[in-house]
Amino acid sequence: MRNGTAVTRFVLLGLSGNPEVQHILFGLFLVIYLVALIGNILILLVISLDKRLHNPMYFFLGNLSVVDIGYTTSTVPKMLVNYLSQDKSISLAGCFTQMYFFISFGGIECLLLGVMAYDRYAAICHPLHYSVLMSPKVCVWLAAAAWTLGLSNSAVHSGLMSRLSFCWDNIIQHFFCDIPPLFQLSCSDTQANQIATFVVGGGVIMGSFLVTLVSYVYIVLAILRIRTKEGRLKTFSTCASHLTIVNIYFGTIIFTYIRPNSTYSQEQDRIFPVLYGILTPMLNPIIYSLRNKDVQGALQNVMRRTQQE
Repeated sequence: MRNGTAVTRFVLLGLSGNPEVQHILFGLFLVIYLVALIGNILILLVISLDKRLHNPMYFFLGNLSVVDIGYTTSTVPKMLVNYLSQDKSISLAGCFTQMYFFISFGGIECLLLGVMAYDRYAAICHPLHYSVLMSPKVCVWLAAAAWTLGLSNSAVHSGLMSRLSFCWDNIIQHFFCDIPPLFQLSCSDTQANQIATFVVGGGVIMGSFLVTLVSYVYIVLAILRIRTKEGRLKTFSTCASHLTIVNIYFGTIIFTYIRPNSTYSQEQDRIFPVLYGILTPMLNPIIYSLRNKDVQGALQNVMRRTQQE
C-alpha cells in the first residue's frame, strides 16, 4: 500500500511464511479444530440427553462448550483456508467482524471460568447451602451476565477500533485480526483504544481471574481439611487439572492484552493466542467433562441407546 492510500483489505501472514511449514500447520490445526468441535458438541449432546447432568456445574459447562465452539470457529477456519490459498487477504469489515467475535467469546470464557470456579467453591466449601447459592435462577442470571458483559466488552473495543484509520501498511503478521496488531498498523491516535483495553478489557480479565484465584484458594484450604488421604488426592487431582487450564488461559491472555502496546511484537507474540484461543477450547471438554465419571457414564448410556435403536 502506498502512503496516503486508505486500507480496504488486510493480509494475514499466519504463523509461518514457509510453504512446507504451512502444510504441517494446516494438518495440525485441522486436527485440533476437529477435536475441539467434536468434543464440545459431544458434551452438549450428553448434557442435554442425560437428566442426571441437569445441574449448575453442567449447565455452565454447556455454556462453556458453546463458547469454545464459537471461539475456535472465529479464527481457525479462516486460518486453514489461508494455508491452502494464495490469497490471504481479509476485508476491513471482515477483519473487524472476526475481531468482534474472537474478543466476545474470549471475554465470555473469562467470565464463565470465574463463575465455574465460584460454583466449585460453593459446592465444596458450602455444601449445605449449595442449592440456595446456586439455585436455577441464580445460574441463569450468572450465565446471562457473562454473555452480556462479554458481548458488551467486545462491542466497546470494536466500536473504538472502527473509528481508527489505516493508511498504508496492511500486512498483519498474525493468523487473525486482533487488537494489538491492529493498533500497530493504525495511523490514528490509539490512546483512547489502549485506555479502553486496560480499563474495560482489563476489568473483565482481571476481575474473572481474581474471582477464580480466590475461589480456588478457598477450595485448596477445604481440601487440606479432608481427613482421608484418598479423598484429598482425588479432589486435588481434579482441581489441579482445572488450575492448569486456568493458568494457561489467564496467563497468556493477561500477557497479550494487559501491557503497553509498545512492548507488543507481532512476530514473537502471535503464538500466545494459539494457547488461549485454540488449545484451551480443545482441552476444556477433556479436562472439565470427559475425565468426569458422571459424564463418562452418561456418554456410555447415550451410546447404548443409539446401538439399541
